[in-house]
Amino acid sequence: MSKHHTQSEGTVQDMPQAEEKPADEGASTQAEGQNEPEIKEQGAEPLTPEEKIASLEAQLAEARDQLLRKAADFENFRKRINQEKQSAIEYANQSLLLDLIPIIDDFERAISAGESAADLHSFLEGVKMIEKRLSSQLEAKWGLKRFSAAGEPFDPNLHEALMMEKSPDVSEAVVQEDLIRGYLLKDRVIRAAKVKVLMPAE
Repeated sequence: MSKHHTQSEGTVQDMPQAEEKPADEGASTQAEGQNEPEIKEQGAEPLTPEEKIASLEAQLAEARDQLLRKAADFENFRKRINQEKQSAIEYANQSLLLDLIPIIDDFERAISAGESAADLHSFLEGVKMIEKRLSSQLEAKWGLKRFSAAGEPFDPNLHEALMMEKSPDVSEAVVQEDLIRGYLLKDRVIRAAKVKVLMPAE
């Protein structure tokens, strides 16, 4: 029994040693094959100075070309904006003028009617109606308001004194009469009223 057991152990110990060598050699060969491309990539030759200069010059040319295109686009945009701005300035009053044209038509009709009519009172009433329509439209739509100054304390911001007269009836400068009416555009005085002013006697 002891001899048979010893021979079996020897046989078991010898068999793995014969099979391990080919496996190790194959694994080593496969690992070397996998690493081979990496070794080639790492071993690529660096660019020469001339090649580096050529690459940088190409990048510089591309950047310069992009800059020139951007500059041209900006110049075209600036010209278009200036043209639109100029056009807006030239035609800014178009809406106002369109509102005034019907008023001019009314005046033309009133003049034609007055030339052939013997009734001057009717002609005068027609002109008054046109003036009222014009004033109302300018105030309601455009904010142009005519103001009266007669009886108001004199205010150099609103009034321009063309005539002065001393009076014992006033203790401060007072507008006696509107010579030419003043106008406000919304809250701004665009034409001061030209007035006659009463001054204190002393």
